[in-house]
Amino acid sequence: MKIELINPDNPFNAANIPFIQKGLFGSLRAKAYSPPLNLCMIAAYTPGDIEVSITDERVNPIDFDKQVDLVGITSLTTTAPRAYEIADAFRERGVKVVMGGIHVSTLPDEALQHCDSVVIGEAEGLWEKLIGDFRCGKLERRYQNGAFVDLTGLPMPRRDLLNPVDYVTVNTVQTTRGCPFNCSFCSVKLFNGGRYRFRPIEDVVEEIKTLPTRSVFFVDDTILSQRERTKELLKALIPLKIRWGSQSTILIAQDDELLELAAESGCLGFAIGFESFSPNTLDEMGKNFNKPEYFHKLIRKIRSYGMIVWGSFVLGFDRDDEKSIQYTNEMARNSQLDFVCFNFLTPLPGTEVYHQLVREERLTNRNWADYNMANLVFKPTRMSGETLEREVRNAWLDFYSLKAICKRLGWRWKKFHPFIWLINLALFYYTHRKIKRIKSPAQNPGP
Repeated sequence: MKIELINPDNPFNAANIPFIQKGLFGSLRAKAYSPPLNLCMIAAYTPGDIEVSITDERVNPIDFDKQVDLVGITSLTTTAPRAYEIADAFRERGVKVVMGGIHVSTLPDEALQHCDSVVIGEAEGLWEKLIGDFRCGKLERRYQNGAFVDLTGLPMPRRDLLNPVDYVTVNTVQTTRGCPFNCSFCSVKLFNGGRYRFRPIEDVVEEIKTLPTRSVFFVDDTILSQRERTKELLKALIPLKIRWGSQSTILIAQDDELLELAAESGCLGFAIGFESFSPNTLDEMGKNFNKPEYFHKLIRKIRSYGMIVWGSFVLGFDRDDEKSIQYTNEMARNSQLDFVCFNFLTPLPGTEVYHQLVREERLTNRNWADYNMANLVFKPTRMSGETLEREVRNAWLDFYSLKAICKRLGWRWKKFHPFIWLINLALFYYTHRKIKRIKSPAQNPGP
């Protein structure tokens, strides 16, 4: 029996890695930053007598003529249209198709128009049953766990099924799932639950020891979960002598011991969702634990430990207007953030924002492929769509202008300083060559 696991192409996120970043981070052949860890886990749960393979369409084409018995496809919202095309193509050949992932879990009825079965939520504990049912010719339409999965004793992901040179890094590791915060635009809580679940620290350490290099990215939605648990994890990382990065909330900067342990354990930096410098907007999105009056101080504090800060902002909430976005742009530019992303508010299915915009009939684009944080797909309230698009574009161009880069980074030698400068110059080139020319399909109703 042969099973093919597929990650659909996502051109916006997968391609166009600046050349300098490829050279600094990994192979010049790299076409994506990291592989689909979820499919590596599914492969690890597949019985040993089954031949399993992974095709990540971001880096390699799909062989639709490959002789396989079952195809499994994962999907985010922005990859859903391509995932459905792939599923339809295999089913036309008579191959059974199973789909899963966040988008499919949120809209299973939509997905079932294109596949034979869906896995809703986490696949652990379901995949083995699904395969058994398939072997018996009794594949069910839906598979769903009655509770969230215990993360104790997870198998090692099948990274051996990947070609490392296709990625900046294959060393992605998960230590927690779930999130207790109620951000109105985020789908993490829908899929992974509203409380933290932890892998045993010894399991995390053992997985890291199996990795081919000593650089690791933790894919947790925030490495800062319960503070004492995070401290125990960081202490366990110190003897491993790795270099690592992860996502976090700005709350990590309020604990000096955490920052000291992070630096001692090899932390290179954090990606942090600041989202806005407007208190009203933060309150609207359910992220009022972020206090913008302290952002600059806390950014400086993290960087004083020799760690990089990559800030993320979400623009276009109902309390945003032209002036508030310009203010966020200015404050980000005047901060000591090393890098930023300015994202359009994207109403992912199942989120509070999505349900609100559907009720108010404000969605202007139903093409899931455009739900990638780079396109405006709804009608704003306090400004026109064209104004919001212009301000987001200007935010990118202003932050990565040569003048702003020089002001933010300066010329004094610091840890990672040449590295940070090179990446900023790569992003200057990228934004002024690419983003400057982007015309968002905001007013295009799509299919």
